This record gives sequence, C-alpha cells and structure tokens, in this order.
Amino acid sequence: MLTQGKTVQDSILFIQQNLDKDLSLSVLANEAAYSPYHFSRMFKRQVGVSPMYFISSLRLQLAKKLLLDTAFPIREIGLEVGQQSLGTFTTRFTNSIGMTPASFRTTRQYSEEYMTHLKQDKSQSTVISSSSFQQLSGSIHIEEAFNGIIFAGLFPKPIPEGLPVRGTLLMHSESFHITNIPVGTYFLMATAISWDMDSKTILIPRETLRARHPYPICIDGKRSVPETHLIMRKPVITDPPILISLPLLMKHFLHRSPISH
Repeated sequence: MLTQGKTVQDSILFIQQNLDKDLSLSVLANEAAYSPYHFSRMFKRQVGVSPMYFISSLRLQLAKKLLLDTAFPIREIGLEVGQQSLGTFTTRFTNSIGMTPASFRTTRQYSEEYMTHLKQDKSQSTVISSSSFQQLSGSIHIEEAFNGIIFAGLFPKPIPEGLPVRGTLLMHSESFHITNIPVGTYFLMATAISWDMDSKTILIPRETLRARHPYPICIDGKRSVPETHLIMRKPVITDPPILISLPLLMKHFLHRSPISH
C-alpha cells in the first residue's frame, strides 16, 4: 500500500504533467483514489497549502517563466495559466510576486546588477528591537560550501509569496535577528542565492537551497520567542514555489528600507 507521502508526491507529479488541463479537486482525489475531503487534508498536511492553492502557485511560476522566455502579450500569458481576466491575472500576480507582470518582465537586467552591488557592499547592519517580545533570533546552517546571500522572512501563509511581514538578508553570519514584528502568527522560510547564479535562476528560484520552520511562529507581544534554528536543504517536490521576486528583496536591502509587507 502506498504511503500518504508517496501519494502526495505522485499527485504533484500528476499536477506538473497536466498543469494546462482543468484540474479540479475531484479529479485529483480520484487519481489518488481518496475522497476529496481526505485527499485535501492529506495534501495540506504534507505541503502546507491546499491542492488548488498549490496548482495556482505553480501556474504563477509558469507565468514568470513565460514572461521571461517569450514575447507573448501579458493577456495571453494570463489565459495560458487559467486566468480569463487580465485584471484578475495582474492582481493575483502582483500580490504574489510583489510587482506587476510588466515590471517583472523588465527585472532580468536588474537582478545581476543588484547582486553585484550586494557583493561589493557586503555590509550587514542588525538592530535589536527594544522589545524582546517582538523579535525573532536564531541561526541558519548550510551543510555544504556556500558563498552568497540568504533571505529569511516571516510570511502570513506557509508559502513564500508577497512581501514578508518582516525579513532579513544575511551575508556574513549564520545568525539572524528579525525585529519589530507585529503581533500575529507567521511562517518562517528562507532561501539562499550564490554569487554565481544567473538572473533567470534568481527570478525563478526552483533549485535554490531553502528552509522552512515546521511550525507556525506566534508573536503575541507578551512572551519572548525561543531561538529558532533552520538547516538549508535542496528543494523537494512538496515545496511550494518561491513566488516573491528575490530581486525586489535585494532592492529593499540595498536601499536600507525595511523588508516588510
């Protein structure tokens, strides 16, 4: 009998191979031989988001690829990823990636420029918040040789989309401090970019090392949060795509503006 983990992985492969088709919950559940209710619960437990949200995220990732690799009009790309309305596609894309489709299409030239500036800068300023109850500290460990930058952010959903509520960029040390965090419940995620990565890999980070804290982090403004430790790893099939534009986060850091939603 297949394990639930194997079933979800097979379902994701099915989704990837049929992303251009009408993929309803009932179709996915039938393919996995589960009821829609049990399949949806099992999928969300493994992946962190519902099957339909995962599909929508993969389609946005495809839209990013089409924007970079083709000269198709934005309206056609929206139709290609299942959005009948240009306005709906633009809004969804902007909320998830952090910029409009038209702006994203022009950022390829800036990503390597930002990387060059960061490499030349290599300064890191960390200010500890006066309230220890609204900050998160910890460490990020990479088990293999790595030379580059690490983004770490707190997101309202268990998927790196949209600007993080708060975030930081690391260049010199494995320790991090995220300060002035609003009261709420968040998901801590990180990804790493090496100095020699090309612009397309940065804009569509499918193979970048990443980490995700297994549990939501609650900031209540009354109690300090224990130190958090993340280990960067290679991506696995159950990872939702990294939708937020990483060059946009670089731009925030270079301008010394706070990375926040």
